[in-house]
Amino acid sequence: MSVQADPVGVSADPTATATLATARPPRGDGRRRRRAPGILRNRKALIGLILLAVFLVFAVIGPWVAPYDPSQVTRASLEPPSAAHWLGTTNTGQDVLSQLLVGTRGVMVVGLLAGVLATFFSVLVGVTAGFLGGVGDELLSLLANVFLVIPALPLIIIVAALVPSAGGITIALIIAATGWAWGSRVLRAQTLSLRGRDFVEAARANGEPMWRIIFFEIMPNLTAIIASSFIGTAIFAILSEVTLAFIGVTSITEWNWGTVLFWAQSSQALVLGAWWWFVPAGLCIAGVGTALTLINFGIDEFVNPRLRNTAAVAGILRKKGIHARIGFTPVYRGGGNTKKEVGA
Repeated sequence: MSVQADPVGVSADPTATATLATARPPRGDGRRRRRAPGILRNRKALIGLILLAVFLVFAVIGPWVAPYDPSQVTRASLEPPSAAHWLGTTNTGQDVLSQLLVGTRGVMVVGLLAGVLATFFSVLVGVTAGFLGGVGDELLSLLANVFLVIPALPLIIIVAALVPSAGGITIALIIAATGWAWGSRVLRAQTLSLRGRDFVEAARANGEPMWRIIFFEIMPNLTAIIASSFIGTAIFAILSEVTLAFIGVTSITEWNWGTVLFWAQSSQALVLGAWWWFVPAGLCIAGVGTALTLINFGIDEFVNPRLRNTAAVAGILRKKGIHARIGFTPVYRGGGNTKKEVGA
């Protein structure tokens, strides 16, 4: 009597065979299915981009779609949200929704302009210093150290006091001029580490020009740092703009979210119970900060293989009903719905 051995070891168990069959998707399904490009496959980045796009749309069309003049005084004093005024009115009858829509443009312009300019200078100085080395590195590092000790907020307050007509563009320029040094230091250190790697040396040995090595070999490996620098500067610029308007340093005649909070605080909206006057502005500030932070997390996971693999494994575990905990190793038993957590 001869017994034929099962090469897999599970064919004798029909339950195990069915489990393996359902667990293995057919080959080619992923190839035929059209996938979203790049960063859009990351859920955090997608949510952040959608939120940011909503605020950018409001920044563009806000003054045109505002139902009322944000400075128009009416008799509808401190009315709660209604069909006529979706976010209520102030103590002088001004429409809160119109103030937020008109003020979105100023906040977004300051944040994005400061972030773009500061990121450009940090990349220019940091990557150049790290790649060149020698005397050029010393001079550019000295320049970064000088701007590193210049405080942004006191300088903005002084400029606003000396130049009463200084608006959001002036604030964005000051923040960009004083906020690029930190990013350049980080980029310089990372570039110093990258310029000695094997792929950079191979590009040099192949006779690649300097600009191609920088843009095609070094810059792609700095994507997460550049994105983090931009988002950090943009958030700081938005918070600075709102803070300076809230304390009355900048012009209170130009509408932005900080101006709304300034008039709400001056008129004691919290004491009067007019929550609709200050809560929406605070939610808008939190929404922009959340959107930029989610985009930063998504870019970091997209360009970092270790984080990308961790997120993929976590998604697979969630689909199987397994909730991983720090310090524990989840064990999946395909034959049933039981799961076991073993201490690491």
